[in-house]
Amino acid sequence: MKTSIHIALASAAIVLSATSSAVFAADAPETIALKAAHVFDSSSGNLKDGAVVIVSGGKIVSVGGAVPAGARVIDLGNATLLPGFIDAHTHVTAEFEPSYYLGVYHRIMRFPAEQALYGAMYARRTLEAGFTTIRNVGADDFVDISLRNAINAGVTEGPRMITAAHGIGSPGGHFDDFAIPPERVKPEGPIEGICTGADQCREAVRYQMKWGADVIKISASGGVLSESDRVDDPQLTPDELAAIVTEAHNRGRKVAAHCHGDTAARLAIAAGVDSIEHGSFLTEDTLKMMKAKGVYLVPTRMAIWWVMKQVDTFPPQIAAKARAASAAADKMFKTALRVGVPIAFGTDSGVFPHGMNGMEFALMTGAGMTTKAALLAGTRDAAKLLGLDAEVGTLEVGKVADIVAVPGNVLEDIHATEHPLFVMHLGKVVLQKSGS
Repeated sequence: MKTSIHIALASAAIVLSATSSAVFAADAPETIALKAAHVFDSSSGNLKDGAVVIVSGGKIVSVGGAVPAGARVIDLGNATLLPGFIDAHTHVTAEFEPSYYLGVYHRIMRFPAEQALYGAMYARRTLEAGFTTIRNVGADDFVDISLRNAINAGVTEGPRMITAAHGIGSPGGHFDDFAIPPERVKPEGPIEGICTGADQCREAVRYQMKWGADVIKISASGGVLSESDRVDDPQLTPDELAAIVTEAHNRGRKVAAHCHGDTAARLAIAAGVDSIEHGSFLTEDTLKMMKAKGVYLVPTRMAIWWVMKQVDTFPPQIAAKARAASAAADKMFKTALRVGVPIAFGTDSGVFPHGMNGMEFALMTGAGMTTKAALLAGTRDAAKLLGLDAEVGTLEVGKVADIVAVPGNVLEDIHATEHPLFVMHLGKVVLQKSGS
C-alpha cells in the first residue's frame, strides 16, 4: 500500500515538475533584437552607426554587441533608432474643431464617458506617432485621470501619461469656462480649478491631487484661445501663486505655468514654478532668470503654427491675440536659444489634430535650434522635466523599452520624425510598417 502511494506521489511530482517547466517556459520573456543603420544616442546627442538594441521583459538589456541566440530579430534597415518621443504639453482628451463655436458646443454637450472615448482614440494616434510618454496639462471632468488609469490597466492603448486634471486659474481667466450666462451653465469653482485668494487656490490644488493629478497646471497669464481676457495680463496674484506652488511641491508635484506675458512669468518664476509653457512675450532678462533657476521653457511652436494657418476663422479678438503672440514668439525663442534656457519639447496637441506632434521638431529647428538639440528636447530633456529620466528618455541598459524608428538618418532629415515606421512601448511593438 505504502509502495503504491509512493509511486503515485512520485508520478504526480514528475507531472507537476513537467507542467511547471512548461509554464515557466511559456512565461519566459521574449528577447527582441532591434537592428537599424543608425542609433541616436540621447545621452550625448551623437548618432552611432550599425548598433543593435536588445529588449527583454519590457526593458533594454543591451545596446550594441551581438544578437543573442534565440532572439527575434527586427531589422529596420536604413532607419534611425531613438528613445520614444516625449511631449510635455498635450491635451489628449480633446481636439479643437474647424468651427470655433461648434467646438464650444461639443465641449459643453458631450458626457464625460463620451469624451473619454474620444480621448482613447487620440491617445492611440499619439502613441502611433512615436510619442510613448506625454504630460497632459489640463482636461475637464477628470477624463484625463480616467484615461491614464485605463491605459495603465491595459484596458486601452496609449502613451504613458503624466496628467494634471483641471488647470488652476482665476474666475474670468483663461482656464475659466467660456463666457456663457451663469444661469445657463454652472459657474466653476475650486473643484474645477477656478479660485480666488490663496486659500481657495490651495483648495483647488488639493482637489486635483485628491482625484489623482500627477502635475499641477496653472494659468499665470491670459491665453490666445479664450475670449474674455487679454493674452499677456497676469491672472494670479503673488499670494495665490505661492499657495499653489507650495502646496504642489509639498506633495511632490511639479507646477507647469501656462504663461504668455512677461510680467506674469516673472511672478510665476519667483513663486517657484518648474516650467513656463508658451512664453510668447518673455524678455531676455526673464529668460536669464529662468536659466538661473533651472526653469524649463516649453515653447509649443506647433500650436502657434496651426492657429496662424487658420487665424481668419477665429473670432476677431482671438485672431488679434494670435497674431500678436505669433509675432513675439519667434523672437523670444531665438533669444531663449542664445541665453541657454533649458527647453523641453511640447506641442499643445489638441489645438491641432492629435498625431501630428512630430512636426514640432522641424518647427524648432526652423527657428534656429540644432537638430541634435531638438531631438534631445523631445527625449532626454523632456524626461528630466517630467521627473522620469531614470526610466525613459535615453536608450540605456535598465531603462524601459520605449523605442522609435524613423526612416533614414534623422540628423540629415528632421522631418523623418513625422513618419515613424516602428514604435515600441514598454517592450511591446505597437507599430511596425510593412517593409520595416
